[in-house]
Amino acid sequence: MAQSVKSDPWSSKAYTSAAGFVPKLTTTVLSYLSPNPTDHILDIGCGDGILTAQINSLVPEGFVLGLDASASMIATAKSTYSSTGLSFDVHDCRQLCSNPAVKSKKGGWDKVFSNAALHWILRDPDTRMNVLRDVHAALKPGGSFVFEQGGAGNVAEVHVTLIGALVAHGMRTALNDVGFEVEKLEIEYRPTRLTESDVQGSGGLEGWVRLMGAAFLERASSEKRDDVVRWVVGVLESVGRRQDGSWWIGYVRLRGVARKRE
Repeated sequence: MAQSVKSDPWSSKAYTSAAGFVPKLTTTVLSYLSPNPTDHILDIGCGDGILTAQINSLVPEGFVLGLDASASMIATAKSTYSSTGLSFDVHDCRQLCSNPAVKSKKGGWDKVFSNAALHWILRDPDTRMNVLRDVHAALKPGGSFVFEQGGAGNVAEVHVTLIGALVAHGMRTALNDVGFEVEKLEIEYRPTRLTESDVQGSGGLEGWVRLMGAAFLERASSEKRDDVVRWVVGVLESVGRRQDGSWWIGYVRLRGVARKRE
């Protein structure tokens, strides 16, 4: 929502219809924000401002600025919420400190807040670290950065299905382009039982992660890899382990038949 795009796919009406639960599920992150009455708070990726306005009501002697790259969302925020000490601005949060209002208080913000937006803002690897540096630069000494965003495995089933659909359509196009006639192309969601765990850690989910995730594990130091594997297994325990002790994961297979044109 907060990342600049060629066209603006966001609207407050569509977001409320499809994901109106998001700003309501913020009890924990707001408790971490713990606004003081005089706080000056910067909300990055504020969307249509519903949560920004709520924060503003908690800082009667302070100021809250909401930024979002969606002109539609900011227009809704401005038309819906009007209060002393509350402002909204259209801005690409990947270049946070280039915003005049942010820049004028650089090093003076009490808190920077973000809910359900950083996974969009940080998606661009070329600007990812600059965003974090800008947040750091915006805050006063001792200021806090409080955020909630999508984590690893977020909406995994939808993510896998979208990727699968794109791969399937891309494969069909590629086969057609080189002269094949696609007779069959299908996707199957196939939950798969893994091998049994063993004391060496080469079976079960642990073994699967070590083998199939080797390229990811190489990014961790050799001393930390076992910890990373245990963390992954622990996180997936509730969704991958059945009552009989077996491990299952959601394989998705793309199958096809293509015939060379005569």
